[in-house]
Amino acid sequence: MSLHSLPTAQALDILAPMHLRVSRTGHILHAGPTTRKLRPHATWEGERLLEVFYLTRPREVQTIGELEAIFGRRLHLSLRDGPRTALSGVAVPLEDGTFILNLSFGLSLLQAVDDFALTQTDFAATDHAIEMLYLIEAKTVAMDASRKLNTKLEQARAAAEAQAFTDMLTGLENRRALDLALERMIERGTAFALMHVDLDFFKQVNDTLGHAAGDFVLVETAKAFRACTRASDIVARVGGDEFVVVLPGLLSPKELGCIGTRIIRQLEQPHDYQGQISRISGSIGTVIWDGAAATSSELVMYQADVALYASKRAGRGRQTFYDPELDANIPPVPARPRRTGAKPAADPARTGQ
Repeated sequence: MSLHSLPTAQALDILAPMHLRVSRTGHILHAGPTTRKLRPHATWEGERLLEVFYLTRPREVQTIGELEAIFGRRLHLSLRDGPRTALSGVAVPLEDGTFILNLSFGLSLLQAVDDFALTQTDFAATDHAIEMLYLIEAKTVAMDASRKLNTKLEQARAAAEAQAFTDMLTGLENRRALDLALERMIERGTAFALMHVDLDFFKQVNDTLGHAAGDFVLVETAKAFRACTRASDIVARVGGDEFVVVLPGLLSPKELGCIGTRIIRQLEQPHDYQGQISRISGSIGTVIWDGAAATSSELVMYQADVALYASKRAGRGRQTFYDPELDANIPPVPARPRRTGAKPAADPARTGQ
């Protein structure tokens, strides 16, 4: 059949695939091909229009007579027995007393495509719905790509920040991270205990077995610290064989003594590196800050260092709590506050030998 002689119904199916032809009594006489997809298992013909669709605007339309009074005006509808996808429509009368109701999805297009499995062939050739879908899809793809890029950038930034605050060999926090954590806790008045740990006999491992063995021992040492501390504690490597443990909220000398003893026992476990056994120990200087007394990160580290110095002088492999009386047992303190991890003075007992 040529396009010159198409029946009116078939022409409407092509030009307006989402239309309905309705009798003056309100019964559906014909449904366009796309309209049928809204209720693929329904008969359509013979059903009453207002029993198939619910008019959401104007709400006063309850009868066909009321609908005839607003022919030509925009209608808002939804199916009564299917997905409540919002529909727009306009009804116009024909000469024979019937009327055409032409439907569209409007802003609900994207939802409708999913709800009713629509494709390009379900829309008229002049309908811009497909172009709109392409634009929406392109925007979605672009936004998805942008989100993925932002996620990668954020991950890269987080990784760079983590690297800046992490000791690359052991995976513990580094001196910079420790300084920031101490300053933050002191500013907030968060009470804590701090242990400055120096490995004993570590230099002998490097000298006899090489630096690879030394690195192995340091990694094992980091594992020992993790096994002896809480997830909320801060463990940092601040020098070649120096570590600092910060224990927020833990102020009991008895509990801290137990933790120090456990750390030393863990450090004294023998290490087997390629069949070669090495042994180290650890000396600890501990200081407790109650969160109220005036202090600074430099002062706290200095006091822990003084206590560590006392442990070294007493024979290594032990823990000493800071007491102001210990200040008299070390050489004079430099005029300027020392940075984290600095030693009070050079002394054979503090060389790690």
